[in-house]
Parts: sequence; structure tokens; C-alpha cells
Amino acid sequence: MPQSCPSSAARPIVARIATGSTQAVARSVLRSLAVGLVALGWALGAAAQAVQEAPPRPRVGLVLGGGGARGAAHVGVLEVLERMHVPVDCVAGTSMGALVAGAYAAGLTSAEMREALAKADWDDMFKDNPEFYDMSYRNKRLSQAFWPGSEIGVTDKGLQYAPGVVTGQKIKAFFNQLVHADRGERLIEDLPLPLSVVATDIGTGERVVMREGSLTQAMRASMSVPGLMAPVQRDGHQLVDGGLVDNVPIREARERCSADVVIVVNVGSPMLKADEVRSLLTVTVQMVNLLTEQNVTQALATLKPTDIYIKPDLEGVSSSDFKRASETADRGKTAALAVSDQLQRLSVSEAQYARWWRRIDSPDLPPVRVDEIAIAGMERVAPAAVQRHIGQKVGEPLDTPALNDDLLRVYGDGFYEHVDYTLIRERDRNILRVTPVEKAWGPNYLRFGFALETNFGSGSTYSLRAAYHRTWVDALGAELLVMGEIGNTSRLAFNYYQPLEATQTYFVGPSASFQRQNFDLFQDDKRLAEFDIYDYTAQLPIGVRIGTFGQAKVGWQETRRKTARAIGPPVIPSETVDYGGWFASVDLDRLDRIFVPRSGWAASAQYFDSAGQGFSKLHAQVQGAYPVGEFVIQGRASYVGSPVGELPWYDSALLGGFLNMTAFARGQLVADSASYAGLRVERIIGTLPMGLRGDMRVGLALEGSRMGKRYTETQLKPWQNSIGVYLGGETPIGPVFVGYAYSTTSGYSNAYLLIGAP
Repeated sequence: MPQSCPSSAARPIVARIATGSTQAVARSVLRSLAVGLVALGWALGAAAQAVQEAPPRPRVGLVLGGGGARGAAHVGVLEVLERMHVPVDCVAGTSMGALVAGAYAAGLTSAEMREALAKADWDDMFKDNPEFYDMSYRNKRLSQAFWPGSEIGVTDKGLQYAPGVVTGQKIKAFFNQLVHADRGERLIEDLPLPLSVVATDIGTGERVVMREGSLTQAMRASMSVPGLMAPVQRDGHQLVDGGLVDNVPIREARERCSADVVIVVNVGSPMLKADEVRSLLTVTVQMVNLLTEQNVTQALATLKPTDIYIKPDLEGVSSSDFKRASETADRGKTAALAVSDQLQRLSVSEAQYARWWRRIDSPDLPPVRVDEIAIAGMERVAPAAVQRHIGQKVGEPLDTPALNDDLLRVYGDGFYEHVDYTLIRERDRNILRVTPVEKAWGPNYLRFGFALETNFGSGSTYSLRAAYHRTWVDALGAELLVMGEIGNTSRLAFNYYQPLEATQTYFVGPSASFQRQNFDLFQDDKRLAEFDIYDYTAQLPIGVRIGTFGQAKVGWQETRRKTARAIGPPVIPSETVDYGGWFASVDLDRLDRIFVPRSGWAASAQYFDSAGQGFSKLHAQVQGAYPVGEFVIQGRASYVGSPVGELPWYDSALLGGFLNMTAFARGQLVADSASYAGLRVERIIGTLPMGLRGDMRVGLALEGSRMGKRYTETQLKPWQNSIGVYLGGETPIGPVFVGYAYSTTSGYSNAYLLIGAP
């Protein structure tokens, strides 16, 4: 059946029902929409009113004061500020406070700073030179003959001295690494957090505030303790530690960002007590403390009730206790937590703090590709002399650790106050600019040395040495060294070093010398006779440099030797002998210390052939040092003999002296050949203070030798031994040792006191 449809009478009823329902729904939606709009308007109004009524966040300035190693406490304070979400609007720092402030403004977190300070080898950082094996060969030998700290410049203005014990070579490299200057030069004005670094002009006493320019240079300048670290030349100023004029720069923080509130962290060293001021050093320290304390007192007097003052308890922590950085940071953290109620007033929400930190945070950028290497800023030194040490390749990413090592080797040549680098961006190219700064007190120098050796059995020897050293005589780097010596050995020597090309790989080195020495002859452990020996020697070698650790030479030598009896019987003839011949030598040195190594090795060999006299002479030696915990094991072996004929008495093999058959006097054993072997076990009992390289040791020496045809002590057996004990080590004036040894084969014994370079 077909489906029925509504009747015409029913359709109006359905239509009316549908229309009525739609109108009801529409009215309901309109009512809901009106209510929603009213609610939204009320909410927006309330929010606007709340924003208008909420007080703005006060502008906060952070002040980090100076105090040397005590400044590690700043890191602990920053940890609390980060935990409590306290943003700052600017930061001002002095000395160690400038280091932490600069790192903070550059985007380092407190955790990154704590890790960097803990890893840093501060003892090594205050020693400018690289390890001994990375110094140039010529600089090594100069350092062994003369006190490294005795260098005095000879200029047209008169004698000039180095401006500080430390020039800051390694310290500046640490700053570069800390703030990622290897990704591009960090300029203060480009930092997202306004920064002020305070220093002192040592010439005028002026307070100098650095708000622009190189960040790492400003940090280095603010930490330049007068006398210890050389001043920094910047914008016509000679800058040293800012603590002398403004150790807690409160005024600067207020001005830098119109700070409403300043958070001040004072880590300054306390004044010494009267009974602690007993030496020139402590008097100097107390004078610096007096100057610092005066300006700190004045600065703290400007604090307002709303400011926050933090003074960590650093009792027992000195300004040089860098090894206690983690402990010191913990003490700063404790002090900041003690004022957490005050800091809470400055806290913001986690989201607000995260937005603030994103503006400060330094992105972890990949190494920069080097498109060009430029050597800049030198007046005398040829760029090739610097370039030979740089291993960085153009077109490859910058290898920062390797570059720092290379720059240390450049510095180890001895011609520079410091050697730095900057990474410059020019037209989409990255230029690595190496900037060696030549010594302002060079290039000509006076050098001095001293040595004293007392043998309590047979007398003493001493030596006073002085030299005039002229460097960079020509564009290839020629050097002139004229040396004089008085003492048991008197000497006048002339040496001219002439490189043959810019990299100084090949050279000639003509030399001439006159020497007079007292020579004792022994028999039955008694001094039998004393002779004066006069030597006139001239050499003309040509040589090749072997990296930074050695050289090889070949050439001709002429010698006139005159012997004159002074005391005792004519055991050897008084005569004059002229002889000459060709020679060859090689000298390699990879030891890590000038005199008393902890590790490394060295080897040398010299061969001389005098066909006219019918003999040749070979002198070969090898030595090494190996550390085992607090012990150092050292060994040395040597041989002197004649492969052709036999050595005459006037050019013989000698043994005797401290650590060269210690039970015998210096030169007591004389023969036509001598073999020697020695083994030493040393216990390190202390290290020198910060900035000085060396340590103190107690040691046991076991030595043995075999002599050939003997010219002295003829009754002894060819084989001899020596067992010795000693105390001493390396100091700024050279090795200092006291020791005693006994020979069981001969019954001889000797006690020694040795001071200075032999």
C-alpha cells in the first residue's frame, strides 16, 4: 500500500511546532552568548586591573667583590639565585669577582663555573712557560745557565725589568676557554647582560670601568695583582687589580642599570694581625689590604635598607687557596641561603625566570671553521718564527686545545710578554688572528747566574755568571751572547747564532771562548796537586733545529790548552798543546723541568776527532724520569771514551761530584774512559708556592762506574760504587741540595751542599 502523507490539515500544526522549537533554541543561545560575553568582559577587566595594580619587578644589580681564590664563593651565591629564580639586570665585578661576573654575563651557569674552577690547575696557571720540553732549545739552555727571573732589559731608556712575576699567558688562555672566545671574540657591549669590570690605572691611581671591548682582556686586567701579574695595556691605561680602588663596586651597579636593589657579595681578605706582619712580603700584602679595606668601607656605607648584603664565612681560606674552590663555593651558598627571606622578595615565577635566562644563555655552538690565519702586531720578530709553531689548518674547524698548546710553544721561544688570539668574522670568513706581544723591555738583556758547591771533604767551588744577550739582530733572528764568569772557573765566551732562513730550521753558530779553571789531582782520597788549566777554543758549526726539543751540529774545532802547576808535585807535565779536528753532536731534551724533572727523557752525544793527535772522543749520555704517585724514579747512564786511540790526560774522562759518583769529589776520578750508571728513587715532600715551578724531595741514589786507564786514584779497582741520600729540589735560583754518600768499594765518602745551577 502506498505510504500515506500528512493531510493538509495536519501540516500547519507540524510547521507551528517546528517553528516554536527553533525560536526557543535561538533565544537560549543568545542568552548564553550574552552571559559569556559579560563574563569574558569581567575577566578581562579584572586581569587588566590586576596588571595595573601589580607592582613592577625592581631592577636588580649584582655586585661581586674581589678576593682572589675566596671569590669562588660567588659561584655558590649564583647557585642560590638560580634556585630561587632571582633575575638580575646588570652585574659589576672586581678581580676574581670580575671573572665570575664576566662568565655569568657570557651565559655560563653556576654549575658550569663550579666545574671549570674545580678542573683548573691553578698552580700551573700561574706559571707562564710551557713545560720545559716545549720551550725552544736555546731558551732551555739559557734557563739552565742563568736564573730565569734575572732577565733585565737593556733599552735606550736604560735598564728595564719585567713588570710582574707572571705575565698571565696561561691565565688568559683559561679565560678564553671559559667564555667560549674560540667561537668568536666576546665583546662586553654585545653581552645580553650589562656588565661592568673595574680595574685600577697603576700610573694615575684612577678607577677605570670597562663597559665595552674585549671581555677576556677586561677580566685579565681586573685580576692583575701588582708585582705578581704584569699590568694590562688597554686604551692608554696600565691596568691592575681593581680592588685597590673599588673592591665592591656598588656605585657602578646602581649606575649601570639604574638598579633599585643591589645584591652585594663581599669576599675580601681580612687584615693581617700585627704579629703576622713580619716580612717584606707580608708588609706588601698588608698595604694592599689597607687600601682595599678603606674603599670597601666607603662602598658599604652607601647600602640602603632594601639592598641585600652577603658576606660568606671564609675563615681559613686565603686569597691563594684556589684548590679549595668547591669548598669555598659551598660557603658562598650557605651565606646566600641565610638571606633567602630577603632574596625571596626578588623571586619571579619559573616561567618568567626561564624567559630571562633564555636571553642570557650562551648557545652551544660547534667549532668555527678557520678561513685564514694572520700573525699580527709584531715589530721585530718575523711572522715565520711564530707560524712554525701553529698546527691549525686553514679550512678546518678550530682545534682550541691544540691552539693553546701551540701558543704556549710560541711563548716558550722567550721573545714575548704574552701570546693571544682572537677569532674575527669578516664578510662571512673566519680569521684566526694570532697576536704575540713582544717584550717591552727587550730585545736586549742582561742575565745572571750563581752556583756554589761545598764538598765537606775537599773544599768548595763557586761561580758567578753574567751575560749580555742580544736577540733579533737581523730579520732572520740572529742572536749574540757574550758571557763572563768568575770563580773556580773563569771564562769569557762569545757565541753568535745565525739562522739561515725564516723558520730558523738551519743555522750557523760560530763561537770563541777563553777559560781558566783550577783542577785538583787526587790520590788515596787526598788532594795531591793543583793545576791551572787554560783553554782557548774556537768552533764553527752548522746545525739543524729538531722541533722544540733538540738540535744537531757538525763543524770544526780548534783548541789550545795550557797546563801550569800551582801546588804539589809535577804529576802531569806543564805544557801547551794545540789540537783541532771535526766534531758532530746531537742533543735531545724532553724532560719536563729545568733541573729536577718529574717525567721525560733526554739524550745527547758528542764526537770529536783529532787526526793530528791520533785520538777521537765520544761522550754519550741518556737519562729519564718517571713518576709513580708521590715518587719519582730517575736513571742516567753515560760513557766517555776514545773509539780511536786513547784519550790524553788533557782531554780525559772525569767522574766525581754530586750525583756523578757522589762519594767522590768533583773530578776526583780521571781516566781515558769512563762508564757511569745511576738510579735514584725520590719522594716528593712538598711543592713550591703558587707561581713557582719545582718541588722538594728526599732521595736515595745508587751509582756505579767503571774507569779505564786511570790518571788519578790509580790504586782503586776499575769498578766503583756510591750509595747516597739527599734532600733538596728545584728553586727559583736553581737546584738546592744537601747530601751524603759512601762507597763500599773504596771506603771513600763525601757530604755535599749544592746551591744554584752548576
